[in-house]
Amino acid sequence: MRNIESGISATLSHVFRICRRHAYRPGLLGASVLTLGMALGGMPAKAATFTMTIAHLYPDDLTNNETAPSLKHFEQLVESATNGDIDVQIFGNGALGGEVEVAQQAQAGVTVQSIMLGSGTQASIFRNYEMITAPFLFPDYQTAWAFFDSPWFADFMKPMVKESGLRYLGTLDDGGGFVAFANNKRLIKTVKDIEGLKIRVEENQAHMAIVKALGGTPISLPWGEVQTGLATGLIDGHFHAPGVNDIFRLYDVTDYTTWTGHIYNTITWSVSEAWFSKLPENYKEIVIRSARESVKMAHGISAQISVVGWVNSCKKFKECYLLPDSEKQKMREVSQSYYRDWLVEEFGPQASRFDDIRTEVDRIKASLDEADKRYLN
Repeated sequence: MRNIESGISATLSHVFRICRRHAYRPGLLGASVLTLGMALGGMPAKAATFTMTIAHLYPDDLTNNETAPSLKHFEQLVESATNGDIDVQIFGNGALGGEVEVAQQAQAGVTVQSIMLGSGTQASIFRNYEMITAPFLFPDYQTAWAFFDSPWFADFMKPMVKESGLRYLGTLDDGGGFVAFANNKRLIKTVKDIEGLKIRVEENQAHMAIVKALGGTPISLPWGEVQTGLATGLIDGHFHAPGVNDIFRLYDVTDYTTWTGHIYNTITWSVSEAWFSKLPENYKEIVIRSARESVKMAHGISAQISVVGWVNSCKKFKECYLLPDSEKQKMREVSQSYYRDWLVEEFGPQASRFDDIRTEVDRIKASLDEADKRYLN
């Protein structure tokens, strides 16, 4: 870079010496600058030492989801801090393949270096993550954000490096986090209304257990087959955050929606350890620091998308319903006991890890409540 700069300086000096010699003829200066521009255009740009290709499923649109703008911010931060020595390339819309496919590529770290995974696929490569998809785990957004951004959760995710070859960077809120049921049979107002409904779930055993607990029939179906499944009647409904329903126009194939908030859906952002380990230490710090800031930015964007998504849901679905807290409590009681039994059956003694998660969530909630009291005094 310094050689290029010195070359530019020398060339400019030469141009202006010519102009002074010829009593500054404007035409001559213009021609000289044009020649300089052509010469500089032919200079090869300094090639980046590292390429960080990031794959995700969301649209590349910067206005209708939190993933695209937060990754764009990450790209700007990293490329600026490394003077372009890390070239960040972002591919949305599933352009590089489905989640399972890009996860496998990221583990190798050759063609894809970083990925954003929904909770179902994430649980398939790091099994303990199924505990994070527990029913009614978080009471509100503040608690969820504080939990996912905490040192405690960073430590919880550390074993993923050895288990999958992927290093945890952060957690985004999948279309706004708290999910809403949507189906073509009836408007859900009570837990009884879920009975008998065929509900699409991700490839996530925890989600299947929760739907069973609420009386529905879980049908595991890849994301790309959801709209076809609804159109053919293979499934009656699904649950996603309102922002997802709006972004992907799921109201076109579904009639009723109820915002239950029974699960907090997430997007887990990780990077290939095989690629990350080759970075200089200062570049590692830049990637981590830039990712953490971008995650914080995504929280705010996703909250807006969630609110907008719900408002649009009530305009575009046939009917919408905001589940009251009293009915949420009934769902909580039914689903949590069933879920706890399922955990013990699936994880054995390791199910106690879930108790640690709930303890930490309760601690964070109590701390936030205590902080809120300052505004009352």
